[in-house]
Amino acid sequence: MAQGASIPARSPFQRVQISSARWIAGLLVLTAVAWLVALAGLLAVANRVHDDVPVLLSQKLPLLASHPDLIFGGDSRTLYQVDPRLAAQLAGKAEGSAVNIAYDAGEPLALLAVMRREPDLFRNAHVVVSVSPFVFNDGIRQAVFNPQDAVARLGVFGQMTTYLPLRVSTLIRFIREAFAARLESQRPTSRPVQSLAAAGLFFLDISQPEDRLPAAIGAHPHYANWNIAGAKARFETAALCDMVNLARKVTVVIPPWAPRYDRAKDPEWKEKDDQYVSLVTVVGRACGFDVVNIMSVPGVTQANYADEMHVNISGIPIYTRYLMSRLAP
Repeated sequence: MAQGASIPARSPFQRVQISSARWIAGLLVLTAVAWLVALAGLLAVANRVHDDVPVLLSQKLPLLASHPDLIFGGDSRTLYQVDPRLAAQLAGKAEGSAVNIAYDAGEPLALLAVMRREPDLFRNAHVVVSVSPFVFNDGIRQAVFNPQDAVARLGVFGQMTTYLPLRVSTLIRFIREAFAARLESQRPTSRPVQSLAAAGLFFLDISQPEDRLPAAIGAHPHYANWNIAGAKARFETAALCDMVNLARKVTVVIPPWAPRYDRAKDPEWKEKDDQYVSLVTVVGRACGFDVVNIMSVPGVTQANYADEMHVNISGIPIYTRYLMSRLAP
């Protein structure tokens, strides 16, 4: 009877290699588990200390001391584009009656938190808040385009399953911003406002060269992995609705992109933008806030834009005048 081939015994060196590989694999697994546990612990603490009013918004709140009756809020397309002093003049009101408390990547949830915290300052005011696609798009994972208050509402499990493993930077930013906002909230509120720009307006005085501008808006990061049927849209539209009972009037503004871009030649952009405008419009109709969708501004050219979505200093008065002409009293 033929005997089967014998399996050669492993050499001592091979046994050491196999044993080492197992130890290394086990160590890597334990390290990953320990890292995930540590991250979950940090997120739990960050969620606990998180304040819905971020540092950038908190630093502009002293402007409300003038008890304005026209308050511009929202994101960078109000921060860099709306001159509240000019707005007050156009409305025939005194300086200080209009302020700009918008901030970079601003979200409705943060403004709502301020309105709830200082109800007397908003009760008789017209609140004008700008929104952009990233505020509602659940498909975005980049740190800079993830509103912090919306991230906070996901909870630890939702945060980790949403952003790991590829977007850990988004979670790190959330942890950092949570602690920074908590520290800022402990500072005295009666700080001088002289250090702020004109009633809250900041401006961009340098325009990007054409070769640095996106070729098409449909592929812009604001529209990446397009999904406005998720938690982010639900949280932020609910915040817009909740503002209605806290102010005399609420208007949501959808600002334009630079005039160099043509919706008719970018069907991807047109389709996504129509969906996002429809979302805001339908919610506004149901909740009672006005929606001003500005697709273009007469008199504004590409020379008045700093980049694909913000006017430069030369475009501020043109944009402000046009916005004021679209706002119902």
